[in-house]
Formats: sequence, structure tokens, C-alpha cells
Amino acid sequence: MLLHWNKYAQKLGDKGFKIMESLLSINDPTLNGTAITLELPNEGSKIDFETEMNGLLGHLKGHLHNHDITIKVIVNETLVIRKSNNPTDVYNRLYEINPNIELLKTTFGLEF
Repeated sequence: MLLHWNKYAQKLGDKGFKIMESLLSINDPTLNGTAITLELPNEGSKIDFETEMNGLLGHLKGHLHNHDITIKVIVNETLVIRKSNNPTDVYNRLYEINPNIELLKTTFGLEF
């Protein structure tokens, strides 16, 4: 399911529908049986997504050969705002995203 979801997002991006592509790429949807759940950051994103949802549903139903698929959108407005004020905070945030940054730091003898 996720493969076809991402292919559809890429197809929209290639056609110039960048907002819908970004909505589909915000996070990975979860699948529970035939119900797909997508979490979006605000009500405006939900409205934008729902206006274009029928195309996505048609694509998924056709490629997955399952006409029972449904999509549920959940709005999660709890945002954690992190401000990186110094190099240590920036490094720690990058390390959370990708721990391989430590290898880069030690390989090139970098300091922050």
C-alpha cells in the first residue's frame, strides 16, 4: 500500500500538484485492515487533502485490487516547536534525525 501511496504522491508532484504531494508525504499512513489512517497537522491540510482524496482512493483501489479501502484523516495540532539556539542543540537535533552524523563527525574530525 505504501509503495502505491508514494508513487501517487510522486505522480502528483510531477504534474505540479506540490501541495497534495507534500500532504501525502508529511508522514506515512497506517493501515489497519482496509482502513488507511493519515495524520495531518491542521484542519486546513485536512480540507485540502479531502478535496483530492477521491483520486488517491481510485488509484489505490485499482492498483491494490481492493475496493473496500477507506481513508480516515486525523488532525493532530499538537506541535512541538524546537528552537536550536547553539551548535550543541543543532548537533543533538541532527543526531536525533540521523545517528550516522556521529560517524561523519569522527571521520572528518569535526567539532561544533
